[in-house]
Amino acid sequence: QDLEMATLGWVDWFNNRRLLGPIGNIPPAEAEENFYAQRDVLDMVA
Repeated sequence: QDLEMATLGWVDWFNNRRLLGPIGNIPPAEAEENFYAQRDVLDMVA
């Protein structure tokens, strides 16, 4: 169970907290939110 909790903590950090330089030093989860928000705006314009 300790290993499972440690793994879940790492996955949370990897997906939600680490900063990625190539995408503007933002976490992957934030980049994904920005992508879908921009796509939704473009769908509304089209």
